[in-house]
Amino acid sequence: ESTNRATGSSRPSPLPAIQLGSHRIIRRVSGYNPIGGYSYLGHHMDQHMREYYTVERTVEFLLRCEREGITAHQFSPSDKMTKVLQALRQGGSKLKLICLHSGRAQIKGIVESHRPIAVSHHGGATDRLFREGKGREVHDFVKEAHDRGVLAGVSAHNPDCIKQVADEGWEVDFFMTCFYFLTRKVTAGDAGHTPLTLQIGYPFFKEDPAVMTGVARQVKQPCLGFKILGAGRLCSSERAVREAFKFAFEHIKPIDGVIVGMCPRFFAEVR
Repeated sequence: ESTNRATGSSRPSPLPAIQLGSHRIIRRVSGYNPIGGYSYLGHHMDQHMREYYTVERTVEFLLRCEREGITAHQFSPSDKMTKVLQALRQGGSKLKLICLHSGRAQIKGIVESHRPIAVSHHGGATDRLFREGKGREVHDFVKEAHDRGVLAGVSAHNPDCIKQVADEGWEVDFFMTCFYFLTRKVTAGDAGHTPLTLQIGYPFFKEDPAVMTGVARQVKQPCLGFKILGAGRLCSSERAVREAFKFAFEHIKPIDGVIVGMCPRFFAEVR
C-alpha cells in the first residue's frame, strides 16, 4: 500500500494507468451522472440520486475514490459541483478533472474556475449536431479548448460520429465512447428489433457495446468508454458487474479507459 497525500491515509497499490496528454491517470475514472441525478432509470431514481448526493456527500465520495486509488473524475459544471470542487481543492485533493460540456463560450470560464486537465464536447449534443449537419460547431469547440490550454475531447453515443472525427483527422486528444447508441431514433418494427414496449428512458440494445468498442479499437486516440454497466442494467449481481468490466477491458485498447458512475447508498461501490 502507498500513502495518499491528499487524505493522509493508505490506499491499495496503484491500479493500471493510461496517458492523457501529459497526464497519467488510472484507467478507471469516476463518473458524474449519479451526482447530477441522471440515472437513466426514470424520474424517481433521478430524484433519489440528487437528494443523496448533497455537497457534503459528494465531497466525501470523491475523497473516498481518491483513497481507493482513483485519480480522475469526469464532471459537468453546476452550482453544486462548484462548491464540491472548491472544498476538494481546499482539502488538498489531487484528483484530475475532465469536464463534459457543449458550450464553446463557457470554456474559458470553466478552465479558469475549475482547472480541468481536459474538456470534452457532450455526447448527446455531438450526436444532435452531426445529425443536423452542424459538426463544425463541435470542431470549433475542440479548437477553443486547445486555445485555452487544456486537452480537447469529443464524446458521442453514435459510433459514426467518432469515425467521422477520426477519418477527418481532427486534432482531438481523446474520445468518450458510449457503449450504447442511446440517441438513435427507434420506431416499432425497425429491422432486427421487436416492436417497442414501454421503456425506461432510453433503448439499450445488447449489440451496441461490440459496435462502439470496435470503433474505439480503430482510432489512434485514447478512448474513455462510458455506460459500460448499461446505466445500472448490468448491476443485478456482483458477477454481472465483473462480467461487464471484463467485457469492457477485453474489447478496448490498452491505452483506453472507462468512466463509471457510482451511488454508494447501499454498499461500498467504490471499493
